[in-house]
Amino acid sequence: MDNGGKSSHSKGDFVAIYFPLTRQLICTHEAVIPLTFKIRGKYDQGEAQKALTFISQKIGEGFSTSGDMDNFQNQLKDGVKLCKLVNALKPGSIPEKKYATPPTMSFKQMELIGLAIDKMKQLGVPDHEMFQTVDLYEGQNLHQCVIGIGALARKMGAYGPKEADANKRDFTEEQLKAGQNIIGLQMGTNKGANQSGMNIGNTRHIVD
Repeated sequence: MDNGGKSSHSKGDFVAIYFPLTRQLICTHEAVIPLTFKIRGKYDQGEAQKALTFISQKIGEGFSTSGDMDNFQNQLKDGVKLCKLVNALKPGSIPEKKYATPPTMSFKQMELIGLAIDKMKQLGVPDHEMFQTVDLYEGQNLHQCVIGIGALARKMGAYGPKEADANKRDFTEEQLKAGQNIIGLQMGTNKGANQSGMNIGNTRHIVD
């Protein structure tokens, strides 16, 4: 099969796919295979490396920032670094006691990821750019995880296109009322107009 995946065994409607690049064996329904390859095909190692570098710099810890899928997921899977990142950007967002000892149990790791996701949203990452817990923990959509962290970095001005500042204007009630009486130029103007020189139809001549 393409994209680095090889079907190693099949039984009924389920198949096992081995990804040699990430050394992962995934058992899934055969209908999911096209979607799986599509998502993995979008993954950008360069962007993933930038995301991990951003986290490393913000939390002040050195670790491998290689953008390959295995490393990206392993570095963030327990949720600790994401929680540290959120607290580095907004101190006190998540109680440090929750991640002081890195959790080893799955539900605790997923809980930390969920907490970090909620706080990332509060920091301005829109829903359509945010990832879900299973996207990271189970590796279902690491591409979306890269997008979410990149969106946070963009919000903080770390990298990516600078977001436009809001240009909010406040008008007084008098200004709003005055604006209602102004005729837009696109609607034309009647300034200086009169009926002088107007000749509609033929002139009627009356003969005595």
